[in-house]
Amino acid sequence: MPDENKLHRQNIVACIWDFDKTLIPGYMQAPIFRHYGIDENDFWKEVNRLPEIYQQRGQRLAQDIAYLNHMLTYVRHGRFAGLNNRLLRELGRELSFYQGLPDFFQTLKNLVAQDPLYKRYEIKLEHYIVSTGLAETIRGSAIAPWVEDVYGCEFIESPLPPDFDLQKEFEIDTSAEISQIAQVVDNTIKTRFIFEINKGTNKIASIDVNSKIDPEDRRIPIRNMIYVADGPSDVPVFSVVRKNGGRTYAVYEPGNEKEFAQNDALRSCGRVDHFGRADYREKSDTHMWLKTHVRQICDRIVEECESALSRRVSRPPRHIHQDEPKQSSSDPQGDLFKE
Repeated sequence: MPDENKLHRQNIVACIWDFDKTLIPGYMQAPIFRHYGIDENDFWKEVNRLPEIYQQRGQRLAQDIAYLNHMLTYVRHGRFAGLNNRLLRELGRELSFYQGLPDFFQTLKNLVAQDPLYKRYEIKLEHYIVSTGLAETIRGSAIAPWVEDVYGCEFIESPLPPDFDLQKEFEIDTSAEISQIAQVVDNTIKTRFIFEINKGTNKIASIDVNSKIDPEDRRIPIRNMIYVADGPSDVPVFSVVRKNGGRTYAVYEPGNEKEFAQNDALRSCGRVDHFGRADYREKSDTHMWLKTHVRQICDRIVEECESALSRRVSRPPRHIHQDEPKQSSSDPQGDLFKE
C-alpha cells in the first residue's frame, strides 16, 4: 500500500548492465575501425602506451580518458574524418550481441509486467546500461529500445566560442566532427550513476546526485537492483551494490578459461553473488539465475506491500458473545471503536 508521505513507491526493479564483453563480444568501437579501415589492435596498442609516454614528459594521463583523447587526435589528423555523433549512433546498428539478446531484455520485463500479483502492486522492471564505452553507439544498437537510460562517454561536436553568451543565434554545422569530450565514464565514476538511478536524478532533474535523500524516499532502493558485468574492472560497482543489499552477477565469454577463473575469484572473495556464461538464451544458467532473482526481488516487494497494508488497516468491529472472555486493557482490540 503506498505511503502518501513517501516520495516514491519503491516498486521498481532495476537491471543495470555493463556493455562491452557483457552484452556483446569484444568492444563497441570495432565498427568505427571497420568504417575507416583502421587496424583495431594498432589503435589500442597506441592507447595503452600513451600514459607511459606522457609520464616521461612529466604529465599524468588517466588511462580511462586516453582512448577518448586518441579518438579526437585521429579526427584532427583526418584518420576519422567526419566522425560525429550521428555516425556513432549509425555504427551502433552493426553491433552483434551475445546469444539470447536483445530478446532477453523483453523477457525480463514481461516476467514482471504479466504477473497478476506484481501487477496488483504496480511493480515494474527497468533496464539501464552504465558503460565506459560510447553512449551514442549504444543508443544506436539493437538493444536500445528496451533500455530506460544509457550512461556512457559522450562527445561535443561544435564547442561554443568565447563570448558565446553575447550571441543571439548559433550556426548549426551539420558536417561538424566530434572535437571535445562531454562526459567521461570510468569504472569508479560508474558508482555515481548507480546513485543517480537510486535517487531518481534521471527522472527528476531538480534532485542532484549529491542531495541528501532519506532511504525511504529514493526511487529505486539499491536492494532492488541487479548489476551484471564481465569482471574485475567492475569491482567498485559490485562492491557498492552488494554492500547496499543488491545482487551482482558476473559473466564470461563462453569457453574462455581465463575469464572463467577471474569470475570464480570474484565469487570466492565475495565480490559477486554468482557468475555464468554470457549466454542469455532460455534454460542457460545466466538466463535462469537472473529470472530467479528478479522474481525474488518482486516477491519481497509484494510481501512488504501486504505487510504495510495489514498494519494500516484495522480489524472491523464485531458482536461480542456472553461467553467470550473480556479483553484485557492491553489488547489493542479491547476498544472496539478505537481507530
